[in-house]
Amino acid sequence: SAATGDVPDFHLRGGRHGNARKRRWRTALSRPAARWRLPSNFDRSVATRATMREGARLCIEKGESQVRLSVFDYGAGNLHSLLKALERPRVRVQVDTDPAIAVAADALVLPGVGAFPAATSALGNAGRTIMQTAIREGLPTLGICLGMQVLFDESDEGGGAGLGVVSGRVERLRATRVPQIGWNQLEIVAPRNALLDAAALRTAYFANSFVCRPIDPSWVVAWSTHEQDRFPAMVRVGRCTGVQFHPEKSSTAGVSFVHAWLREVQS
Repeated sequence: SAATGDVPDFHLRGGRHGNARKRRWRTALSRPAARWRLPSNFDRSVATRATMREGARLCIEKGESQVRLSVFDYGAGNLHSLLKALERPRVRVQVDTDPAIAVAADALVLPGVGAFPAATSALGNAGRTIMQTAIREGLPTLGICLGMQVLFDESDEGGGAGLGVVSGRVERLRATRVPQIGWNQLEIVAPRNALLDAAALRTAYFANSFVCRPIDPSWVVAWSTHEQDRFPAMVRVGRCTGVQFHPEKSSTAGVSFVHAWLREVQS
């Protein structure tokens, strides 16, 4: 995608209608970014998903608040489905590899791609301290799968220390079929959870070999069970939320969960 401050490079179709679109975009892009608007009849198919994210940044109506959302990239790639789920009005999504830049955003997402050792290595000692401090001071954070595990102290998978925002460790699933890949039920123990209730999320998609074991079970919002191993499917500490499942891969209800979290961040 285009770098911050660049004009998005939209890939437009050819033909008579495509040429008309090109003329409209040339006119729009010649205006100052603060006044730039999408045409009311804009067809999403004229732009790639990546450039739509940058285009959305420029299309915020004047006077409306905007949330800057950082997705921290451990270097494992494959963030497409997550970035797609995060596309919302008045949300600017950026992918960062520098922890200091990531925590300068209004909210942080730790994605579920990669392994614990690689993730902690990407953070580094200085980055770990910076991110840990920001989350403890109230930076809204969503950790997904591996991202949830990184919120804990350490992991049996190896690597350095985690962020330690949630006290506990990450252990291998106590099961014969590992990894767990597929759909599983959520056992919600909190009397009411705005995110899960708003999304009506009761079944989610998992892809994991390791699970979190918090020292305080009161942090657990929902559990799940693989074979005989009952493990936290969702934890909440302050404004920090961790989910062991992949909401971006959990059908409509999972994406609705992500949108509910974004609404909470915006409120």
